[in-house]
Amino acid sequence: MVVEPTIACVVPCHNEEAAVGKVVRDLRAALPEAVVYVYDNASTDRTVEVARAAGAIVREETRKGKGNVIRRAFADVDADALLIIDGDDTYDASRARDLVDLLFEGPYDQVVGARRVTDDGAYRAGHAVGNKLLTGAVRSLFGNDVTDMLSGYRVFSRRFVKSFPALAREFETETEMTIHALHLRLPTAEILTDYRVRAAGGESKLRTYRDGWRILRVILDLARRERPSLVHTVLAGVLALVSVILGIPVIVDFVETGTVPRVPTAILAAAIMTIAALVLLVGYILESLMHMRQEQTRLVHLSYPAPVRTPRYTARGAGTGPVPVRKAADGP
Repeated sequence: MVVEPTIACVVPCHNEEAAVGKVVRDLRAALPEAVVYVYDNASTDRTVEVARAAGAIVREETRKGKGNVIRRAFADVDADALLIIDGDDTYDASRARDLVDLLFEGPYDQVVGARRVTDDGAYRAGHAVGNKLLTGAVRSLFGNDVTDMLSGYRVFSRRFVKSFPALAREFETETEMTIHALHLRLPTAEILTDYRVRAAGGESKLRTYRDGWRILRVILDLARRERPSLVHTVLAGVLALVSVILGIPVIVDFVETGTVPRVPTAILAAAIMTIAALVLLVGYILESLMHMRQEQTRLVHLSYPAPVRTPRYTARGAGTGPVPVRKAADGP
């Protein structure tokens, strides 16, 4: 049986009755073949009613936080291309077709709608500075293939979604997505998309300092888990430096007098150097474990086909694959 590639749109929402209807209508106009899911995240307004009236399938995630919504949606929704976009109408939903087309044409595992501010006040100064700092930190630690790490407008292949662990709870989920793609070296592309002021009556849920600190903590934690040899080498180097600073006077006294008058300092310096060696050794052990985990994640990723625009066939026990294209000269 021949089937067309499936497309799904996921719209996380918390109190977005002022904008979610327009977002859903724009998505349905841009991608009429797609199924639009609105995941309501404990809204207290008319978000659910407005989304249903606009033609979306509404599902609920009672645990607050965008990361919890993404975790649930990635587990529930099965599609060849899965697009996520915020329900506040700050992103240009009419560009959804461009993102999906590029995903299939690549083929890519992730296409990011990099934000281009079109309205004054759409992007607060604190958010802009924080985004640049955090993006710079990720580029330094994991690679240079990203310019807008915190964009909430993305489309993913099935194999990205099914290999993504989705451990974040709140706004740090975009950071987790970016690092997942960078660390596995998944093919990623970006498209500039307009970013505008929220619809009247909407309120931003992002808190500059609180969420910025949370995202920074996630980056540091991911660096510890994904680059353990680097982190532990730095820590071991700091400890070794402290040990050397403490030990130099002890060594000088011993060379000059043949005695060790500062026994406690000598013991402390030796202990810190021993700890530094152990920290370095643990880092290399964790690096080996990380490579094993990375290989397993990569194998899960490779167990799914690349996104293709060509219709596929399905047969009982046959799986899926591209349909051979018959040329006119081949005859019937």
